[in-house]
This record gives sequence, structure tokens and C-alpha cells, in this order.
Amino acid sequence: MSLFTEGRYVASGNIVEFMHGNQPQLAFVMEEQAGKLKLYTINKREMKMPATRVLPWIGPQYSSSASRQQMLDYMTFHQEKRGEHQAGLDIMEIWELAEGELEKAPLEWFADLLWENPDPDQISALGRAMIAAKSHFKFQPPEFVIYTQDKVDERLRLEAEEKAREEIMTAGQELFKKIWAAREAGSKIRPDQIPNMSEEIENGLKSFLMDRISGLNEDKSNKMWSALRKGLPDHNHLPLLLAQGWGIVHPHYNFLLDEADYVFNDSWTEKHQAEIDKQISAVETKAGDTCPLPMRSVDAATTKDIDDAFNLVKHDDGTYTLTIALARPCMDWEFGSDLDQAVMNRGTSLYLPEGTSHMLPESLGIGALSLFAGEVRPAMITTFELDQNGNVDSISPRTGWVKLADNSTYIAVEQMIENGSDDEMALAFELSEKLLKLRIKNGAVVIRRPEPELDLEGWPEQPKVIMSQKEDTTRADQIISEFMILANSGLGKFAGEHGFPLLYRTQDIVLPSDLSGIVTEPHEIFMRVRQMIPPQMDILPKKHATLAVSGYSPITSPLRRYADFINMAQLCHYLMEGQPKWDGEELTAMAAALQIRLQSVLKIQRYRPRYWKLLYLLQNKKQWQHAVVVDDTGPLATLAMPDIQINVRVPRPMLGDKLYPGQMFQIRFNKIDPLTNELRVVEAMEE
Repeated sequence: MSLFTEGRYVASGNIVEFMHGNQPQLAFVMEEQAGKLKLYTINKREMKMPATRVLPWIGPQYSSSASRQQMLDYMTFHQEKRGEHQAGLDIMEIWELAEGELEKAPLEWFADLLWENPDPDQISALGRAMIAAKSHFKFQPPEFVIYTQDKVDERLRLEAEEKAREEIMTAGQELFKKIWAAREAGSKIRPDQIPNMSEEIENGLKSFLMDRISGLNEDKSNKMWSALRKGLPDHNHLPLLLAQGWGIVHPHYNFLLDEADYVFNDSWTEKHQAEIDKQISAVETKAGDTCPLPMRSVDAATTKDIDDAFNLVKHDDGTYTLTIALARPCMDWEFGSDLDQAVMNRGTSLYLPEGTSHMLPESLGIGALSLFAGEVRPAMITTFELDQNGNVDSISPRTGWVKLADNSTYIAVEQMIENGSDDEMALAFELSEKLLKLRIKNGAVVIRRPEPELDLEGWPEQPKVIMSQKEDTTRADQIISEFMILANSGLGKFAGEHGFPLLYRTQDIVLPSDLSGIVTEPHEIFMRVRQMIPPQMDILPKKHATLAVSGYSPITSPLRRYADFINMAQLCHYLMEGQPKWDGEELTAMAAALQIRLQSVLKIQRYRPRYWKLLYLLQNKKQWQHAVVVDDTGPLATLAMPDIQINVRVPRPMLGDKLYPGQMFQIRFNKIDPLTNELRVVEAMEE
């Protein structure tokens, strides 16, 4: 009978094969009864199994009374013959002959392609070879499925990836253990300690670690990571520590950037150069007559993205005309373009101790669109007419061009006010005082606290954190702060009066009236902040309780924040076309997408400066630090460190029996870990 029939009969004395350990294995049939077999295997074992487990090639036939040694000799002989036949087969040639002819076929069909009268050993060799060729065939007893070229390509790719993963795991387990051992010894792994591996495996391991640091592909790589980290401690930042120990990232690598998929340098702009050049060309070729008023900007000395300037005049009747110019990056902007999507994905500029990363391409944000003195720039120019007390009588925005007379700094302006050398800045401070007084009257909470400046010496490999206090520029800060609050709330009011939506920052809560005013003491600040909620983004002009204004629409930083960029575009479109660019539904969708993105990006701005502050404390661990009690309730009191702007929790017994807000202490730490955000006070002494 045919060896290939699906209803084949297996008899005593047959040599058969079955799958064991993912490989065909030879056996001699000792007995057959009602579809159940008693076998003697080539590994000298007796076993029982259903006949249905036998592979669909049977033979040859020998005497059922053969001794065990004879059975073994027969099987050894045929094992060698089948191995020789299999070694001579070109399975790829067989696949090429079959692919496209049929979807699947029995083994007999493939054997007929090679031989006229195949013997059992040739048939077995072919079956074994086709089972092994998993990228090209799939064994579905009693037939073989023939994969198409596309399927083969996909399976070959997956096989290559699996092989690479196995090689990576073998090398990675050994490497990671050595890296951790070196770290425990307080050093990095030496080059001679790194296991031999190919460049491809090395790059694969590095890429894998960086993916784990960023949180990319975690679901796909969890199984591999579990194997690679076997025997290592459970640490939330283990991939980062291994990467640092290997030396592929520096010791204070900002993993938050990876988590947010935020490129810190300007390299992200390379693929958008054509769009960027178009923007630069528009500024150069479309420039019109500039506003005749001498505009001035006030920023930090290091600021390059200058997006606001002003001119102020006081009239004989005591009223004021304040003209504020804001950068207009939306002038020729294509919303929805690749560049726009990339900028929206950045969401905001980042200002960190290790440097600044700009939202816009640097050639635009700190180049062609920045309001540099002496350069013609597109702007939105708004005239605010105010009465003698600073109340707004009218708001008149328009698009145009400006050429600033001066880029000044906070420090310089503070000195001008101090020595009375600049009438306009003195006048600006006078108006800011009136604006501030009005806001406080309406319930504003104005928090003023020291701003520590962090500088890094030896960055990035061996940074030493230098902590200093920012030079006092309270009056200069107040001028710009009040003028920008006026611009944001005033332009929000303008949009509301003209019936088109903007993005607003709202804080629709009721604050007790006794909380308003200028607050400087740490415990007073803490008490007020605890009663506030973070502002929300909305398209309706609700109130902002802390600022004590209604319709606060951020627009004054369009070079630095995408929400301001959107508002600038919406306002300018209305001014030029008589209608808004987006309706409420479209703006709501944009706001939702932006808020989700900003949650990731702003996490960097919140936590990275704290990392450096904790590193400063670690580097100065033996020093006592000034702290003030801001909350004395519960088993853990909260102390503020005003010089460094960090709060710490301290067990009450460590602080003594009498405790009250405002009480001052000197404290020291015994546990500081900037990476895990751990900070533990070990000693406290009342001042």
C-alpha cells in the first residue's frame, strides 16, 4: 500500500518516525493493537503512543520478531542514510519549484519532483528537511503548506529578529551582571570586562536599553527584559543605571526627555529645513513699514527668544497709552504641515540648568522671528488706553511690523529705576504699581519668593552644582509681569467682545478675600498654594482666581508656548480676515491634544530642576540647611527650604514639642537620591 495515504496502516516491524523535542525521532514498532503502538526508540526506550502521532511516512518493514539489538541496528542504519539524503537536499530549490503551483500538497507530491521511485529513507529525508524549513513550509499532517514569497520574507525577518534576540540575551545577561558588579564596587565596567560580541549585538543591546529607558516597546520587550535582568535588583531605573554603568549615557542623563520623546538639541529640525527656509524668506521679503514708536524689550540677559516689547506714554491728564508688540510667528505658518506637527509635539520650550531647548527651530525662534533690536520683524501691536488708575478704557490690536529700539535686561532696568536714569522705565514701574493694586483689590494672590539660580560646572560627565540667588530685580520683573497679564487678559477680553474663541487659562474657584495681596513668607505661601487648583485650558473666558482677571488668554509667548502660538494665529486671522481661523469645536480638539502632550513635556520642566537641587544637597551633604515650618499638622511636618525652593517632610518628634508655622530650623540629610527623588532629614536644630 502507498506510504502516503492518509489512512495508512502501521504494522509490527515497521520503522516509523514521530515528533519529539521539535525533531523527528526514529522508532521500531514492536506491537500494534487497535491503533495503539508499542515502540522501541533509537534512544533505547520503550514507549506507547497512538498511531495517529506517527509521521506520514512509514517503512521499511522488518520482522516483528527482531531482537532489540537488531531493531537498534536497523534504526541506526536508516538514521545515517536519512541524514546523508537530507544533507544533499536543496530545500530552497524545492520551494521555488512548488511556490505558486499549489497552496499545499502531501509529501508524495514533493518527492515526485525529485525522484521516480523514492525509497523510505529519501522520503523521510525530504519530510525532515521540509519540517525544518519553517520559514518556507508549514507541516499540517499529512500535508505541507507552501508559503508565498511575502510570507517567506516576513517569516525570515521574524526568524532573524528572534535569532538576534537570543544572541542579545546570551551576551546581555553576562554583560549586565558585570556592569552591576562594577557599579556596586563604585566604578564602571572596564573594556576588557565586556564580553565578546558582534557590533550588531552590541548596538542591539544599546538600542534595547535606550528603549527601556524611554518606555518604548515595553509590552513587546517585557519578556526579554525579564530574562536579561535576572539576578539583578528590582530598581525602577535599572535600564538607566545599566546604560550609565556601560558608559553609553553620561552619569546624569536626562531620561525624562526620552520618556517624553523630546529632542533637546536642534537636530529635530533637519527634516523640516525647506519649510523653515520658507518662513525665513517670508520675513525677509514681506516686511512692511514698521511701527514708528520706539519699542523696548526687557528679558533675562541670556534670553534669545524675545517675543514682547512695549512703549509707554503718560498724557497730561494722567492717562496712559501702553503699546505692546508681540512676536507674530504665525504670519506665513502652515498649520497641519509636518513642521507644525513637530512644533505642536514639542509644545513648549524647556529652560533647564543644563541648557535651553526651544519649541521652534532655532533659526526661527531665536533667529528670524525673535524681536531683536534693529531688525524688522512681524508683530501684533496692541494699543491699550488706560485711565489715571490703570483701568483699561480701550484695546486696539493690529498686525504689523516692528523694529525695536532696545533689548534690555531685568538687571539693567532695575538699575535704571534705582538711579532714576530712565524716565520711561520709571513710568512703566509707576503703571505696574497701579495695575498690581487693581488686581490685589480684586483678590489677586501675588507670590514673591527667592529664585535660586543653578549653574553646572563640569557638565555633563562630572557636574558640580553651584547654587546662587538671583539678583533682586523685583521692580523690573513686576513691570513685565503686569504688562503681560494686562495683554493676555485684555486680548482675551477683546476676543470675547468680538465673539470668537481663544484658548484660556482658567482657575474658576473662590479664594477667601483675606488671602489676597503680596505674599513672601514661606508658610503664608504654602497656605495659599494649598487652597489653589492648577489652571485648566478652556475656550470660554472664565475667571483666573489667583491672577484676579477674567478671560486670561495666554498669547504673549508665541515663540515659546504652542498655546500662545495658537492664540496669536487666531487673533491675527480675525484681524486680517474678519473671522477666526478655528471655531470652538476645532479649538477644543486642538486644546485636548495639546494638553495631553504637555502633560509629558512639562513633567521635564517640573522634575529636572529638582534633580539638580537634590544633587546640590548631596554634594553638600554635611552642610546644615535653612528651613521653615509651613505645615505642622499630622505625624510629618512640612518644612520649606526657601533658599533652594524645596519642601521636605520631617517626623514631628525630631522637631521638638512646640511647633508652629514660620518656625525656623537648621536641618541635615542622611539619604539623598536625586534619581529616585528621595530626601530624608536625619537631624534638625531650631534656629
